[in-house]
Amino acid sequence: MNKLLFWSIISALAGFLFGFDTVVISGAEQTIQHLWNLSPFLHGLAISGALWGTVLGSMVGAFPTDRFGRRKTLIWIGVLYLISAVWSALAGDVYSFIIARFLGGLGIGISTVASPLFISEIAPPASRGRLAGMFQFNIVFGILVAFLSNYLIGKYMGEHAWRWMLGVMAFPSIIYTACCFLLPESPRWLIANRRDRSAGVAVLKKINPEMSDSELNEIADNIESSATRESKTGGFWSGHLSKPIALAFLIAFFNQLSGINAILYFAPRIFKMTGLEENAALLQSVGIGVTNLIFTFVGLWLIDRLGRRTLLYIGSFGYIASLGLCSWAFFTEHFSIVPVCIFAFIASHAIGQGAVIWVFISEIFPNRFRATGQSLGSATHWVFAALLTLFFPKMVDALPAGVVFLIFTGMMVLQLIWVKLMVPETKGTSLEGLETKLMH
Repeated sequence: MNKLLFWSIISALAGFLFGFDTVVISGAEQTIQHLWNLSPFLHGLAISGALWGTVLGSMVGAFPTDRFGRRKTLIWIGVLYLISAVWSALAGDVYSFIIARFLGGLGIGISTVASPLFISEIAPPASRGRLAGMFQFNIVFGILVAFLSNYLIGKYMGEHAWRWMLGVMAFPSIIYTACCFLLPESPRWLIANRRDRSAGVAVLKKINPEMSDSELNEIADNIESSATRESKTGGFWSGHLSKPIALAFLIAFFNQLSGINAILYFAPRIFKMTGLEENAALLQSVGIGVTNLIFTFVGLWLIDRLGRRTLLYIGSFGYIASLGLCSWAFFTEHFSIVPVCIFAFIASHAIGQGAVIWVFISEIFPNRFRATGQSLGSATHWVFAALLTLFFPKMVDALPAGVVFLIFTGMMVLQLIWVKLMVPETKGTSLEGLETKLMH
């Protein structure tokens, strides 16, 4: 197997654990609520516990990624996932459970900084979208496996099925952590952060064995020039980074205000609101995972062909249509179309925001500030994900479901306007070239 592809797959496996850990709770959330007799607020806190860890992990993820390197950070992400899986499965009360889920969330948050960034830094411009997009593919694959795992365990494992649902993630966590020892360090981190040009060029040679020494040294020169230029322009919050900062914040903001995490986390509950029985609702959730996987393939196939901006357009129109129809269905009690609308919503997300977000954020910042920029985008994403997950059960109790889906529809209209007015195209341009395009 091509080394570049192999390394990208290993790094992207952090996304599999991210997706699995994020959604596996959907099969256990109602059992946990009844088992510990949780109030709506404490129930929301227990389900969003991982998300608050993710918020912190995404905020601090730039520090280990820059200080210790991309490779070591990816290894420790796997360790956090492993501890969380075992502890969550064995938790004896809701507070211990929240702490265990919080640790897994730390791993998720840091992974959204380190993994797409690492792949973006080793990938050539022509295939950067597809390779960095494998992080999203693995998120989706992890979501599908989690839904399927929940369905099978819930059907066959009895009253303690929820513990098995959460604990089974220990096995892929061990595999991922072991595989990370096979990764090299990012050449851009070695050259721009560690100032070790020879080590960086050696990794570039492994990535591009067909290149001559002069071509490799030209890439290294561009990386060094970028690092030198950025060292003279001030800190992260200086004015020259205002455009990428705004882009990273808004793409993450709109990603969550589509309602994607609320629908993934509470999919069985939403389907039960339409009259489906519990097992049927869980099985419909597996359908969400299959739809997500298929259309993520489509998004990855298109991202380096049509570009990031075009996919955001496609996704925005799909969001508006599917969420708007969901709202209408709940208002008029035409519940039979809700599963189809939810699947269409998932397909729109997979082709649009899902395929683009982690690639786009990893591209738009200069080498010196890439980890910090990735951290900003990830933290924004997870702050809104945590808030939405915390308050979604209360929203559904306080408001008609049709109103909730109408709010999400309105936010996606705003996203469409943002894509039209602000979003640049980034496909096919080197990271250093994008720096020039966006900031100078």
